[in-house]
Amino acid sequence: MKKALPDYDLSTVRQENLPISPASTSKPCDSDPPEIVENPAQDLAVKAFLFLAVDAERARRFAAETGLSRDNLRAAAASNDILRGALDYLAGNESLLLAFIANCGIEPAEFESARDILSGQTES
Repeated sequence: MKKALPDYDLSTVRQENLPISPASTSKPCDSDPPEIVENPAQDLAVKAFLFLAVDAERARRFAAETGLSRDNLRAAAASNDILRGALDYLAGNESLLLAFIANCGIEPAEFESARDILSGQTES
């Protein structure tokens, strides 16, 4: 069962703080991902990206880690590289990863499988 991210309502986040435009609903783990989603692994990566995007500090740190500005990150959001990067970023930060998988109601193995698929290590 998927759980909503508590207190992460995109409607309360200033648009300029988001790397991408908010989806039709405000909860990353409960929403239908943007139109770029083509498979379950990519769906999970979009949710990871949104998890980072809904918090200005997390978005800033992710942008700094990728070397992109907030505006460039927004433009790059449709890129599989950035989506893969969101999963890698979460994997490199245990506390963020645990929060993400708990809030989205997924198993660590599902997260790792998505990383593998998007990295080209496993067929989708």
